[in-house]
Amino acid sequence: MADRIVIAGASGFIGADLAEAFRSEGAEVRLIGRRGADAAWGQTAAITDLLEGADLLINLAGKSVNCRYGPANRAEILRSRIETTRELGDAIAACRVPPTLWINSSTATIYRHAEDRPMTESTGEIGTGFSVGIATAWEQELAAAPTPRTRKVALRMAIVLGDGSALLPLLRLVRFGLGGPQLDGPWFRTRARVAAGTFHEFRARWGRQKFSWIHIADVLGIVRFLREHEELEGAVNASSPHPVDNVTLMRTLRRVLRVPFGLPAPRPVLEVGTALIRSETELVLKSRWVVPERLIAAGYAFEYPELEPAVRQIVNQRSTQSRSDPVPRAL
Repeated sequence: MADRIVIAGASGFIGADLAEAFRSEGAEVRLIGRRGADAAWGQTAAITDLLEGADLLINLAGKSVNCRYGPANRAEILRSRIETTRELGDAIAACRVPPTLWINSSTATIYRHAEDRPMTESTGEIGTGFSVGIATAWEQELAAAPTPRTRKVALRMAIVLGDGSALLPLLRLVRFGLGGPQLDGPWFRTRARVAAGTFHEFRARWGRQKFSWIHIADVLGIVRFLREHEELEGAVNASSPHPVDNVTLMRTLRRVLRVPFGLPAPRPVLEVGTALIRSETELVLKSRWVVPERLIAAGYAFEYPELEPAVRQIVNQRSTQSRSDPVPRAL
């Protein structure tokens, strides 16, 4: 009998990639979401029907954090994670035969800004601020779900690299000659942003903030690995074992694209630029130094442990698609 896999929040590139991969293997993939899904949020009975007897539930639902952290967006970022996780927990609790495994998305941003040592599941320190509060509340909601017959994993994903990821804007910057490091520095603080936990404090100098990442192929590989390793539950870091700093990241992108130079972006430029595109400097200035201790100990072999081969694969894939598409796709 084919696997039955339910993916919640599959409208993003991660969910779409996972759904395509599982379907290509012959699995029955059902979706929970807002548009074009098999069940919509708020339809708990329909979600329960989808989950009845399912082999795997993957929850990726949540508003993108690539936005300005104003009050409305902060509220929606939290609501879209907590309410969906709670509804899935209620639906699983109502199942006669609940899913065997529930993988709920979390984020490596849960750890503090780290320049001194890597953050692992056993030794990592939880940080402070708005983003960390969201991640902590998200994991607490998962842990509180009354699902004793379903193994639960909070997948603390680093920045996922693939066709459709945060990598693509960086590639565009490199092509336009703006592919130098993103440099932190002092900036004006306001009471409102400090109170909300959204003000980024100046720490890392000269682009030395760490960049933890994972290739989309390894996200799929880790999901498969977690299904096979029943001893793994709770928090699991999903990140390459070899994070880099921001200087190395941008140098690698320039080398892959064969662009000889790139102008750096100091914090004043970043603050103006992110305000214009409705994003936040924290996304590039926080030092995320995360290592997948539990996966390594369990024997997971990364398909893309090093950054440059991972980036080359994505760039080559996009180039191949551009040649085969009637309308060229810009990098």
